[in-house]
Amino acid sequence: MIRFLYSCLLYILSPLIVIYLYFVRGKKAPAYRQNFTERFAFSLTNLPKNAVIFHCASVGEVLAAVPLISEYKARHKNDHIIITCNTPTGRQQVKDSFKNQVSVCYLPFDFWDCANRFIKTLSPKLFITLETELWLNIMTAAQKVACPTIVINARLSEKSLRGYQKVPRLAKVLMGSIDHIASHSREDAERFICLGLPTDKVTVTGSIKFDIYVDDTAQQHAEQLKSEFHTRPVWIAGSSHPKEHEKLLYAHKELLKIYPDTLLIIAPRHPEQFEPVAELLSQQGFTFTRRSEQVAPTKQVILADTLGELKMLYGSADIAYIGGSLINRGGHNPLEAAAFNVGVVTGPSIYNFAHIYPELFLHQGAICVEDQAELATLLISLLNDPHQLKKLGSNAKRCLNKNQGAIEKSLQVLKHNLIKETIS
Repeated sequence: MIRFLYSCLLYILSPLIVIYLYFVRGKKAPAYRQNFTERFAFSLTNLPKNAVIFHCASVGEVLAAVPLISEYKARHKNDHIIITCNTPTGRQQVKDSFKNQVSVCYLPFDFWDCANRFIKTLSPKLFITLETELWLNIMTAAQKVACPTIVINARLSEKSLRGYQKVPRLAKVLMGSIDHIASHSREDAERFICLGLPTDKVTVTGSIKFDIYVDDTAQQHAEQLKSEFHTRPVWIAGSSHPKEHEKLLYAHKELLKIYPDTLLIIAPRHPEQFEPVAELLSQQGFTFTRRSEQVAPTKQVILADTLGELKMLYGSADIAYIGGSLINRGGHNPLEAAAFNVGVVTGPSIYNFAHIYPELFLHQGAICVEDQAELATLLISLLNDPHQLKKLGSNAKRCLNKNQGAIEKSLQVLKHNLIKETIS
């Protein structure tokens, strides 16, 4: 009954969902209109059947999952892999990361008929979703055809727990649609159990986001770019958002008063923000160049208007500010900077990474500021003290190294469920 009511609600909202994605988001980013029939589980005939499906909502989840999926591929060479996502940028990141080694499509809307058509068409052997992407109809449809549903890197905040507890019947049915969860922490595991997930269906693995490694190519590219800056102080603002860009530019103006040769690399979170940020830079009188122009930077700002380079760009900087945190967006992944021995600065809104920041703070690899003025003051202070700046970066890397190992534990969870699927 509860699944019927859930499906009815989705169907009622379906016009708004389609209008928002196709017309609103599609107007800002036309790529949203491409391959749109996949969102209704049509146009899937070119995809392999009996594949292992990894669902990664967007770019961040794709990047976090790349090492896990790559290792899975190496151990299960005969398995076909499909990576599903929700956004065009996530889809493009899959193509950039794996070339033609995996298949990619959009995960369909969780409408009853779309979910059933998706699973019936593809007949997957495993359905793996990352973090908090829980889709009742799709996971239920998978279970009906004996396809195990696994949640990797699972997290559940206290706020989300309270939200689910307001709809206990839905939470119970949703937990019943999950075969196993590999959770970030014991606290996350206990929250899932509190919602009705049996204890034997939870394994604490830690976060796969800690399992970031810098390969030789990325290291070389970062060092090459850094050499082009010569001795200029460089700070990067990664994954910034509207209403946050202005705060970052305020801090940069203050920084330029003390260190006039300082360079800011600003990397907006979404491609549709590239042009508005360029206009903002012009309006505020900054000299800037675009990363896509591949010009040796002599300006005050580089606008990072390319995709798939953020991790490398972190490695070319001295300090990394992680966006989505001076506004109420919950922050983004700080560990890509830590992997390059670059210290992290964040605003107070970090609820999306509540499982990571406490570790970074504990190891003194990250510093939290409350507003744009405090950000400017901190940046000036760090540039005044090269020893402290270097220590911040080395502490961040030490924290990263200490918490690695989740990928191996997650692979064991997948292996165990593959064995159960084969036996059944």
